[in-house]
Amino acid sequence: MSTSARSRAVAALAFVGSLLLAAGASAQAPAAPAGQQTFDSVLNPNAKDQAQRQQSQPGNNQPVWKEVRSEKAFTTTDRGIEAGVLIQSGGETWRQRRNNQIIPLGGMLIAGVFGLCALFFLWKGTIKLQHPETGRRVQRFSAFERMAHWTTAVSFSVLALSGLVMMFGKTVLLPVIGHTLFAWLTILCKNLHNFVGPLFAVSVIVLFFTFLRHNWPSVHDLKWFAKGGGLASGEHVPSGMFNAGEKVWFWAGVLVLGVTVSASGLVLNFPNFQQGRGAMQLANVVHMISTVLMMAMALGHIYMGTLGVQGAFNAMKTGYVDEAWAREHHEYWFNDIKARQGAAGGGQVAMAAPRKEDSQ
Repeated sequence: MSTSARSRAVAALAFVGSLLLAAGASAQAPAAPAGQQTFDSVLNPNAKDQAQRQQSQPGNNQPVWKEVRSEKAFTTTDRGIEAGVLIQSGGETWRQRRNNQIIPLGGMLIAGVFGLCALFFLWKGTIKLQHPETGRRVQRFSAFERMAHWTTAVSFSVLALSGLVMMFGKTVLLPVIGHTLFAWLTILCKNLHNFVGPLFAVSVIVLFFTFLRHNWPSVHDLKWFAKGGGLASGEHVPSGMFNAGEKVWFWAGVLVLGVTVSASGLVLNFPNFQQGRGAMQLANVVHMISTVLMMAMALGHIYMGTLGVQGAFNAMKTGYVDEAWAREHHEYWFNDIKARQGAAGGGQVAMAAPRKEDSQ
């Protein structure tokens, strides 16, 4: 091939190459004007930083997780509150507080109160009547009052037991009964908890207004506190329909803690009212703390109403107590009954025929 022919061929190839390069450049997307968002800038605004980091520090995904945990709201088809937030960093704070603080401390409190009740029973046993029973019974609670009490007591017991399984079951029960049985048990407890919770909330309100008139503070409550109710000394300390200890349970346990447990539980039970994750986490913390405190107080109340005091359980079981029991444990209330009956004529206390099962 002559020199001139070779020169013409090289020029032709160069011309074709320049045409191909021009065609390739024209096929690329035009650069976005300054200030306009691109596809990459919307989905991953730190794409360039991440690409550079992968070159200098392969495997380091810190920019990705920084963006994920920024709690910024992005685009999603879900219209729920916080739906655009992929990961809420407060969830880890809540988990750590729940698992490492509330559950261990709550378990120690409940176990401690249970242990104190056991030690007191070993020390004093059941507190007996100082005088023999008369066989004459005094009505202490009406049928409606007992119904209000037992509805609250049974629903609370179901919630307490199911709540204990959900709080401590993974640590205490799972190693013993295995994953399969534990899974069925926790599903059952969760559903019981969700459905019984609203019943408890209503029963607490009914119970409060049912017994409110008997639980107003009085001067003789101070004497009861000063002598510790005579629990240690065995001294007779008069009281009204309810003693000062029972009034503390009514106001602090039933009203304050009962309402707090119910309100926080309803927030958790009905998330369809657009509560954010932060609100749900706060409600869960409040619910667990108030529940543990209420269970601890309830243990003392249950102990005194069953094993602690002779004849106390009959009051809520049948509605009646022996006259000797009424005089020794609630003398002011008993005297008030006698005074009202005497004013009505006859001077006799409202009695019912004695029954063998009422004697303990």
